[in-house]
Amino acid sequence: MAEAQYIPAGSTTAGSIAVAAESTVATRMSAPPSFDVADFPVPHGREEEWRFTPLERLRGLHDGTAVATGGGVKVDIEAPEGVTVETVGRDDERLGRAGTPVDRVAAQAYSSFEKASVVTVAKDAVLAEPIRIAVHGRGGVAFGHQVIELGAFAEAVVVIDHTGDAVLAANVDYVLGDGAKLTVVSVQDWDEKAVHVAQHNALVGRDASFKSVVVTFGGDVVRIHPRVAYAAPGGEAELFGLYFTDAGQHQEHRLLVDHNTPHCKSNVAYKGALQGQDAHAVWIGDVLIQAAAEGTDTYELNRNLVLTDGARVDSVPNLEIETGEIAGAGHASATGRFDDEQLFYLMSRGIPETEARRLVVRGFFAELVQQIGLPDVQERLLAKIEAELEASV
Repeated sequence: MAEAQYIPAGSTTAGSIAVAAESTVATRMSAPPSFDVADFPVPHGREEEWRFTPLERLRGLHDGTAVATGGGVKVDIEAPEGVTVETVGRDDERLGRAGTPVDRVAAQAYSSFEKASVVTVAKDAVLAEPIRIAVHGRGGVAFGHQVIELGAFAEAVVVIDHTGDAVLAANVDYVLGDGAKLTVVSVQDWDEKAVHVAQHNALVGRDASFKSVVVTFGGDVVRIHPRVAYAAPGGEAELFGLYFTDAGQHQEHRLLVDHNTPHCKSNVAYKGALQGQDAHAVWIGDVLIQAAAEGTDTYELNRNLVLTDGARVDSVPNLEIETGEIAGAGHASATGRFDDEQLFYLMSRGIPETEARRLVVRGFFAELVQQIGLPDVQERLLAKIEAELEASV
């Protein structure tokens, strides 16, 4: 377990790195970002950014052998008034503005998609209803690209729901204008054989607020790479996530918050539960505070609850600091089993052990589920957690 670390205001840590003992800062180990697949060698599994990923289960996404098929995925978008939804070609100048691919799969996805979805929320629009994007797998291979852009001072909630069976590599761009507020809930509720690899890029404008909630349940292999950068001072980013990893599943979440601009904030909190033989969860949390990013305030947290024997967690928080003029920075990571005292307390009050375990898990996830703010989505996810727990009884 990595110990929590906090660097207070006025710290003189310029040029130093505070990281988990076994980790190497991935922001300095990765290949330079590029839209060209040829700029990334085929990974062999020994690279820092691939060492936890079961490459043999990616179904060819990593080495170029995966070829798009006509029945890959179907995308449906429901949007309220004040939102423009477009299907555009590869030459649209809005594509790729939020971030550049940082690994071979993301570059392959960018090079291979034919049409992209662009969802635009007009300046000053405040949406009363969420934008809902349904991505349903139909058994094939697909490469996708989505752009969600908010004009200045716009406010929106977006739900991206992944279901069905597919092999999908995708890039998703979030572009926030000055003063905009965007909440995105990305749900990975795939069938058991699905493979999903995605890079999420957020570019946060001046005084804008971005909240991401990533929820992962299904799929054989799911690897999500959320990334945040700031276009101007005053931006805030909150990255929340929860995952429930079953027997044989590999679920990997690799985050980077790039504090490249002064006086911005970020907060990261991911929680996971694991059960079953060979359940494997990976969480990599990278925070880079560049020399120009004075006044940064950041914290990242990862917690994992192991419910059965045979499950494995790799949790690596990385914090790289290039300036001493920060408001604060820190990280924490912990993995453990049920708290016996909590179980004893509940059981001593007449609650059966099975129900007591469910209450502990629900309480473990409750804080993050509440961040979603949409009752129908919250109820669905709580029901999914209940179903997962039922399967473990």
